Amino acid sequence: MDPHLLRTYVTVARLASFSEAARELGYTQSAVSQHIAALEQDLGAPLLTRRPVAPTAAGERLLEHAGPLLLRLHAARADVARIAAAPAHGLSLAACPTALGPRVLAALPAAGVTLRALARAEIPAAVATGTADLGLVDGLTAPSDPLRLPDVAPLTTEGVGEEPVCVLLPATHPLARRTGLRLADLADARWLDAPDAALPLTQLRAAAGGRGFRPALRYEGTDVRGLTALAAAGHGLTLLPRTAAGSVPGAVAVPLVAPRVVHRTELVFGGSLRGAAAALAEALRARA
Repeated sequence: MDPHLLRTYVTVARLASFSEAARELGYTQSAVSQHIAALEQDLGAPLLTRRPVAPTAAGERLLEHAGPLLLRLHAARADVARIAAAPAHGLSLAACPTALGPRVLAALPAAGVTLRALARAEIPAAVATGTADLGLVDGLTAPSDPLRLPDVAPLTTEGVGEEPVCVLLPATHPLARRTGLRLADLADARWLDAPDAALPLTQLRAAAGGRGFRPALRYEGTDVRGLTALAAAGHGLTLLPRTAAGSVPGAVAVPLVAPRVVHRTELVFGGSLRGAAAALAEALRARA
């Protein structure tokens, strides 16, 4: 399958317009029509209805494959370019906010780093496509167990830190005086759904047997300070690594004692590390 034809098809399907797709891709409208016709001929099936422009059943199935296929092609191109360039200085690091614990921050070089705070799901793709040289992802897991990451490209992951987790709740909460909390006992509590700023509720459900943890408020963003302010104000509980949950005004961080899980941080990279990326990876290993 010609990736240029596939990219044209995805754009037409997304915009529901041949003319808009031509404008975005920099082609003539007739060229876009020829691309779609050639792809349909290659696959032996109509992929789009023309009026209105919409995917057929076969076209919908192709769209399910198209995203991962194009991402892998982009990742392959970026991987080759990364090896060819191999810059010795300068580093782009993509990380979710709760992965930036004290040990990670201490390992960062004094200059030459571009740090991008991204959602967890976006970080492997950023590394695979060359948008970032390195990635730092985190999650809730049993001690020493690796995280489960999306399969976007042949990437390498390496654990660089684990720490206990705490439930953050208002200082006036009835459970604030406890010395430890069991996750199963909190399944029916009011929770903040903040998948990119805290440990996601899906991971809490999995750790507690797959039930409960309905959100009282959804928080879309990567600002951990804003999230902790919501928790302190009583809008819902949240689960955070111990270093992120401590010293929040008006809130108390109570350790999670069951099940036995930890906050794990992993380094994500593609190919062999060189230059500034290799130096940062070594510094993270030394502090793990």
